[in-house]
Amino acid sequence: MTKESVLRDNFGSRFGIIAATAGSAVGLGNIWKFPYVAGENGGGAFLLIYLFFVLAIGVPVMMSEFAIGRRGQKNAYGSFGVIAPGKRWNLIGLMGVVAAFFILAFYSSVAGWTLQYIVSSVSHSFAGQSIADLENTFNTLIVNPIKPVVWQLVFMVLTALIVLAGIKKGIEKYTKLLMPLLLLLIIVLCIRSVTLEGGKAGLEFLFKPDFSKVTAKTFLYALGQAFFSLSLGMGALITYSSYFSKKENLASTAVSVALSDSLIAILAGVMIFPAVFAFGIEPTCGPSLVFITLPGIFQQMFWGDFFGTIFFILLTS
Repeated sequence: MTKESVLRDNFGSRFGIIAATAGSAVGLGNIWKFPYVAGENGGGAFLLIYLFFVLAIGVPVMMSEFAIGRRGQKNAYGSFGVIAPGKRWNLIGLMGVVAAFFILAFYSSVAGWTLQYIVSSVSHSFAGQSIADLENTFNTLIVNPIKPVVWQLVFMVLTALIVLAGIKKGIEKYTKLLMPLLLLLIIVLCIRSVTLEGGKAGLEFLFKPDFSKVTAKTFLYALGQAFFSLSLGMGALITYSSYFSKKENLASTAVSVALSDSLIAILAGVMIFPAVFAFGIEPTCGPSLVFITLPGIFQQMFWGDFFGTIFFILLTS
């Protein structure tokens, strides 16, 4: 064991590992992207294909990344250099870092939108707005030349501060608290969404397979969504697993993370689609599904602005 590996901080508990690693996978990719991708590609049919790719490809790839990271005890670039010294396999790790950079470029922008929505919820800006008003609010935000950039920078600073705090005092500490809260709030929103008038049609849309919409691109989108949602090939899981203990069961951890991620993705659909049909929104209208339907749901709830504030905080984290 090298001096560097001895000095490295490690996760303090198995729950912390699951929460942090799942937190890397679970988030905007599930709640913001998954519902509208499913809506464009056959609903339940896409869901079946997606779950197949998660289990058949996602879990094995995740286990491989975990093994590389724990063995290398370094970031994605350095870990490949440890397991294959003198070779050029570390270029694979570098490609993952580059991929993560490009993903962060637009992911941080979407996260910036959620920060704006936190402020809007706190200030009761959504109160009394119709679905048309909420749609106009979202469109006004994304075309504004200044606000999205400012909130994107704020998100990057907050992220840097948490990362600088380290594993136990930063990432693990916050994800152990925030991940269970996010799951609990999503379940509450699911219950409220399915009780909206016309909401049952949304559940049918999500779970009833429409194979007439399945094309070759559907399989490509499902595979891409599985990789994106599970954070595969981005170097993040290799870096996280470099902080795993030698006793950690990689197979069990990979399955737990994949199942947690898939559960959140499905619950996100249950949360979104009933409200989409209840409010008369086109289910394939894109990212605005989250930023229009959810504020609409919150307005139908007691203490809606409070729940909206908490939800967008958790979503951003």
